[in-house]
Amino acid sequence: MSDTLTDPLLGRVIDGRYEVRERIAAGGMATVYLAFDRRLERDVALKVMHPHLEVDPNSREFVARFRREAKAAARLTHPGVVRVYDQGVDQDVSYLTMEFVDGVNLRERLELDGPMSLREALTTLEQVLDALASAHRQGLVHQDVKPENVLIDGEGRPRVADFGLARAVTEVTSSTSGTILGTVAYLGPELITSGVSDARTDVYAAGVLLYEMVTGRQPHTGATAIQVATKHVHEDVPPPSSVVAWLPPEIDELVGSLTAREPAARPQDAGEALQDVRRTLTMLDDPTLDRRAAPPSGSTAALRDSDATAVLAATPAGATVALPIGLGHPFPSVGAELETLPDDDPDAKEPVRTDRRAGWWIAAILVAVLVLGGGGVWWYNSIGPGAYTTVPSVVDETQANATTILEGAGLTPDVTRVFDDEVAEGIVIATDPNAQARIIEGGTVGITVSKGPRMTDVPKLVGMSQDAAEESLAELELPLGDVTTAYSDTVPAGQVMSASEKAGATVRHDTPIDLKVSDGPEPITFPDVRGMTEDEATALLQDEYALNVGVEHARTSEAPEGEVFQQSPEAGAAGNRLDSITITVSDGPPLVSVGDYVGMDVDTAEKAAKDAGLKVSLYPKWPWSSKGSVVDQSLVPGAQVEQDTSLVLVYN
Repeated sequence: MSDTLTDPLLGRVIDGRYEVRERIAAGGMATVYLAFDRRLERDVALKVMHPHLEVDPNSREFVARFRREAKAAARLTHPGVVRVYDQGVDQDVSYLTMEFVDGVNLRERLELDGPMSLREALTTLEQVLDALASAHRQGLVHQDVKPENVLIDGEGRPRVADFGLARAVTEVTSSTSGTILGTVAYLGPELITSGVSDARTDVYAAGVLLYEMVTGRQPHTGATAIQVATKHVHEDVPPPSSVVAWLPPEIDELVGSLTAREPAARPQDAGEALQDVRRTLTMLDDPTLDRRAAPPSGSTAALRDSDATAVLAATPAGATVALPIGLGHPFPSVGAELETLPDDDPDAKEPVRTDRRAGWWIAAILVAVLVLGGGGVWWYNSIGPGAYTTVPSVVDETQANATTILEGAGLTPDVTRVFDDEVAEGIVIATDPNAQARIIEGGTVGITVSKGPRMTDVPKLVGMSQDAAEESLAELELPLGDVTTAYSDTVPAGQVMSASEKAGATVRHDTPIDLKVSDGPEPITFPDVRGMTEDEATALLQDEYALNVGVEHARTSEAPEGEVFQQSPEAGAAGNRLDSITITVSDGPPLVSVGDYVGMDVDTAEKAAKDAGLKVSLYPKWPWSSKGSVVDQSLVPGAQVEQDTSLVLVYN
């Protein structure tokens, strides 16, 4: 009933279409109502902007920016994003209509059940980042990622709400009042110090979200929003294991990467962060993933089964607050600025305080505060944290960019160049100290820059023995690749015939060099060339077998003139190409000497001529003639004639 009396929007029909039925949530930027869309006959969530956020109620700038962000958010169709249906202005009301998700938000889930198991926390973050990645791909930044904006639907699926709302409001308020709006526990340092945000700002908030899901508490706390914001700027998010000792280092590393104070050191968008989360999930075993931390002392979950009295926080954990842009100084003077900031809850009343202290006590305290404050400022800037800065991340930057970044941070770069097989030439491999380490202002940071892989000139290997070639490669630290062998008629056995890289070529020091080594001439079986002519045998032996052919001639009755009748080595013997072979060619039958048979009796002369290898015939061969003595012969005595030459003996 009190809501009905105090909230004039209840029961009102916005823009002639949306009937406001119930107030379901309120924050620093807007109030959310359950409304009924009379046109489409469905429930919707109606988000109405607080009037004080419109710096000028008639400002076209605010309306234009608000409408532009709403249109951008309406383009998102990811199942993990709460859909934006409509946007408009009805008299004094700037509103958004969105999909109504019947469930609880992540804040309520954490307050009811306490910290999540690692599996549930990483899976929830995975789905949140998947939704954010869809927006980042379209150039849309959320800028207010927090548990209140992660709705858990009836099926237990996380849904991200309020895309672009904080960005639209901040663009207007920062340009007119010098302030930003957001949930201080989740604001990235760059948004606090400069009012500038991008996809990496959402990644930072997602890292804080993970910290809270696994530990049950926020990483930075303080009595005021200014104190919390200052910690975000000047202090790293502590590792979750400092609160929950059993948490594995993989979770510390993931949170540290997502919440790096320097935006360049974080994943560049939600898509890259999503890959890191999935990689972490694969690195943890099931018992660890199923484990969860005990609820923090005093939390709703811890007190659920206890009679202890809970201490309520003065400011809700997810409240949206206004902060002055530029909280980069350790001790910002924000008193005057806070007086002009928009009221987060205009209906709230400050309690009346009764001052029971005497005036002199007040004066004494003020003096003490001034003295201590002055001393504190001196200590901070001289020997305390103010005298130090953090090393920015320059790994994977070019040497020129790294030098510029370090010098811009007031540090002196000291460059060392080393060979590296993986990192391209001119890219920074490491720094000393490492990124995010504390270092005295003006200190020197060693940066190790890659010279690329070490290159080596290939020596002359062809013509060397295999052992000598391998020794030469070893001296140059070039790896030996595959060694193959092949027969060669020209390269002696054991000598390098060729290499995979030419002599004098410049290659990476880890390039394997393949060698081809000669096995000498190919083994053969000597062919049989007997019966061939000299030319035929010589052509075969030289052309097909590369043999050195020696030719000899001899007379024989075994083969006709010009025919090979003998070879050495013999046919079928084993040998090698380039070996020598001798063939013997027939010059015809053997020669015999013709005797002087005149005066001999016929029978004696005939027998002597036949024994000498001559073919004998007698003349005349008359039957009635008597064989006396030889009176003549057809061949001249003493002549050399071929065996079986015909000889005619004439007798009387």
